[in-house]
Amino acid sequence: MAGRLYLVATPIGNLEDITYRALKILREADIIGAEDTRHSIKLLNHFDIKTPMTSYHEYNKVDKARQLVGEILSGKNVAIITDAGTPGISDPGEEIVRQCFDAGIEVSSIPGPAACITALTMSGQNTRRFAFEAFLPYDKKERAQVLSEIKNETRTIIIYEAPHHLLRTLEELYETVGDRSITLCRELTKVHENAEKTTIKAAIEKYTNKEPRGEYVLVIAGKPFEEIRNETIEAFLEMTVEEHMEMYMSQGTDKKEAMKMVARDRGVSKRDIYDVICRKK
Repeated sequence: MAGRLYLVATPIGNLEDITYRALKILREADIIGAEDTRHSIKLLNHFDIKTPMTSYHEYNKVDKARQLVGEILSGKNVAIITDAGTPGISDPGEEIVRQCFDAGIEVSSIPGPAACITALTMSGQNTRRFAFEAFLPYDKKERAQVLSEIKNETRTIIIYEAPHHLLRTLEELYETVGDRSITLCRELTKVHENAEKTTIKAAIEKYTNKEPRGEYVLVIAGKPFEEIRNETIEAFLEMTVEEHMEMYMSQGTDKKEAMKMVARDRGVSKRDIYDVICRKK
């Protein structure tokens, strides 16, 4: 019988965040695929885990996944870990899961730490709806596209950033979304853990004069629905009532329904629209 793939979440800083189940899986697995074996050996040694490791990282993820899938098909259980956090979330894992599904192999995810969720819950920002962007793309065109999508995002936005790129990213965010509320979470679960709720503009001023230190998770307030509605109304108000009516009627909407839709768009009553049309006659 084939074995199973386990995606095992590991601590993002504090080793005490490891779960009993994660330790059990890592001890009982036949092979551990690690993003950086030199980094992960410290974790395994700390918990006296002797399971053999092999490298599984961004640059060998396709070919090594094929090898590991072969091992699983032969009956072995394989555990995947990254340097920190949950495999597949801004770390290798997605490719081998895809190959396992194609091969009919069962996959289990062993829940545990994820920097994005840790930061969100302690950020003081809205937690009900959120969009995780991870690290912004390095490619200029792709980066510009993602930033343009973020501009009108109403959900709380989560972005990872390295200290040496922090100021540039904050400046790009300010140019794109304006001066929104932001929480900068740093060194999560570590000794110098810190969450600073501020504004994008204030953060730029701070880090223009102070060198950022540690890995950051940026939690940014989404665009308020009221702001979007006001912008939409402003766009419609640039049209005449007649042009606005024609826009809907040209789509096959009858006059009565078009008046109702125009009134809604412009934030006025249907009677107001009727009066304008009648005055023009």
